[in-house]
Amino acid sequence: MSEFAIEIQNVSKHFGGVKALTDISFNVKKASIHALIGENGAGKSTLMKILSGIYIKDSGVIKVNGEEVNFLNPKSSQKKGIGIIHQELALSPDLSVAENIFLDDLGNGKKTIDWKSVNTKAKQALDALGFDISPQTRLGNLSVAYQQMVEIAKAMTKNVNILILDEPTAVLADPEIDILFDNLRKLQAKGVTIIYISHRLEELFRLSDEITVIKDGRTVACLDPKVTTEDDIIRHMVGRELASLYPEKNVPQDQDILRVRNLNRNKVLRHINFNVKKGEIVGLAGLVGAGRTEVARCIFGIDKPNSGEIYKNEKRINIANVAQAIQAGIGLVPESRKEQGAVLDLSIMENITMATLSKFSRFGIIDHKKEKQASEKMKSLLQIKLGDLSDNVSSLSGGNQQKVVLAKWLSTDCDMIILDEPTRGVDVGAKAEIYRIISDLAKLGYGLLVISSELVELIGLAHRIYVMSEGTITGELQGAEMTEENIMRLALPKRESL
Repeated sequence: MSEFAIEIQNVSKHFGGVKALTDISFNVKKASIHALIGENGAGKSTLMKILSGIYIKDSGVIKVNGEEVNFLNPKSSQKKGIGIIHQELALSPDLSVAENIFLDDLGNGKKTIDWKSVNTKAKQALDALGFDISPQTRLGNLSVAYQQMVEIAKAMTKNVNILILDEPTAVLADPEIDILFDNLRKLQAKGVTIIYISHRLEELFRLSDEITVIKDGRTVACLDPKVTTEDDIIRHMVGRELASLYPEKNVPQDQDILRVRNLNRNKVLRHINFNVKKGEIVGLAGLVGAGRTEVARCIFGIDKPNSGEIYKNEKRINIANVAQAIQAGIGLVPESRKEQGAVLDLSIMENITMATLSKFSRFGIIDHKKEKQASEKMKSLLQIKLGDLSDNVSSLSGGNQQKVVLAKWLSTDCDMIILDEPTRGVDVGAKAEIYRIISDLAKLGYGLLVISSELVELIGLAHRIYVMSEGTITGELQGAEMTEENIMRLALPKRESL
């Protein structure tokens, strides 16, 4: 009897002339949590789609519990006990929790549905995860973390003994991540094998028993998290040290490009005061719900403050809407690029130029030659990796999608850019490129306000860091003061004295 739940031996997969996987090999021990990491395009998703029967391998051997398998479709994979939870949850928000769990086989082919039985079975599946909620609850009323638990419960009702999770924490806050990890450990204790894909290095050390690093469709390392470091993983992934991810900081100019004074909005923001100098990268730190994004929304004209003053290049400005913010030379790369930053079904060129079409049109007619020239310039400047400018943005990796959103604002005449979680959901290599771009913009005199939940990122990138807690700025750090401990001390809510 094999000690491995999955054995992958010299598996390859080509798409035309593109080699997605080349002789990839590694093993996953039974009842272990096995992490898989690699840059975007390394081949992780392709391999997982082969394991779940979505793609068919070109060559190589895959064994499940010691038995060689050839999956021709998802059902053949499911029959061997393999389930996959994709980053984008495949659930229906308007249906109940129970309906979502048993959506594939409601009624078992009968004309009527025994709802009592469906709800009972759903409750049993939820109880097995320690998930105390009514199966009749509308799914859309649950948090994303709880919806994820429903997806896992759905997989477990199909007698899954190998569970694959692809970037499951991309949209989760820290408390929700704790819920997920607790449940994954419970599943592991019951004998379930878990393959965990993530870009977040700290999660791998916290959760996994073994880490496999993939690069360019090949296995480059299998590491023990107990005796390895973040530097080791990054070196295998991208060939550079952790410290070298962050460019050398320039010296900002003396003049303020943006100054905010006594900004207030309802009970969300209170007495917000800060400034950003020309050529300066200013970090904005704080826990989820501290008010960081709300500051960005007020400055960019999405939300209207109750009071306060905003100065741009020493001149007071009134921003009642987004158009006025853009006119004032302010750009915003939002937290959610898929919903707010880019239009995924439009072309890369259309996304780059959508904020500046007046530059390329006359009497309502767009000069596509000029539009393409401007887009090619941005592609070269930001080193956007793409097939063709006419391809949809959805065809790009997360890091390159983020570059397209940034290109949109650089195409305008803005000189102050707010970036909200600019590296969320992108791999280490793409992070390094985004850091380089931000640093280069600072050297050109742009002002940059970077909002990030990754404290190491802010410390490595920013000249100064403002910390927020419960809607107010609790402190400013610079130089040697910028440590994770100091940031957290200022970010934690203060207990009221009795």
